[in-house]
Amino acid sequence: MRVLIVEDDPLLGPGLKTGLAQDGFAADWVQAAEPALHALSLEHFDVLVLDLGLPGRDGLSLLRELRRAGSVLPILILTARDALADKVGGLDAGADDYLVKPFDLDELSARLRALVRRSGGHPAPLLCAGDLTLDLAQRAATQGGQPLTLSPREFALLEVLMTTPDRVVARTRLDASTCGWHGDSEGNSLEVHIHNLRRKLGPGRILTVRGVGYRLVCDPVP
Repeated sequence: MRVLIVEDDPLLGPGLKTGLAQDGFAADWVQAAEPALHALSLEHFDVLVLDLGLPGRDGLSLLRELRRAGSVLPILILTARDALADKVGGLDAGADDYLVKPFDLDELSARLRALVRRSGGHPAPLLCAGDLTLDLAQRAATQGGQPLTLSPREFALLEVLMTTPDRVVARTRLDASTCGWHGDSEGNSLEVHIHNLRRKLGPGRILTVRGVGYRLVCDPVP
């Protein structure tokens, strides 16, 4: 699950990036509206965390431009502006949620997961594919009712694959959705993590589509 943080505070920005990464997000951070637009034009993100008080061009202007351009990216405003008029203005401009600083990181993570689930047509905190189930709130996985022990990267990869089961997911999307801009935080290649997932899920569950990516099979043939 990939999140872009648009926050000019040099302490809060890196703190958010680190905290969300520890909670299973692939988090990237920019400090102003123009770098955010550039990043969004080049790469896929699942959700956006947007401060309103940005240098130069404020967050509300960025939000309005994205919505005018037809973007349906889930956007959560994270700001110190706590007046009712600011909240109403942000939501009416197209934000999907509004959270006031100071905030609890666990609440922010939960709100982001909920936004991504709703945008993907999965309002419940569960993903299911055949006998596989992911509990996104508890960060727990089961197969055939039995718990699976997954590393954070393996869980993130399986989450992306289970979002569109029986469909090919490009390897670039898997890399970006689990690592962000700075590569593999666990120091191993995508192939290594896919190999480990295959070993845990059993044969025939994750198929390689050469030159494209990988496909999770809901009901593999024995």
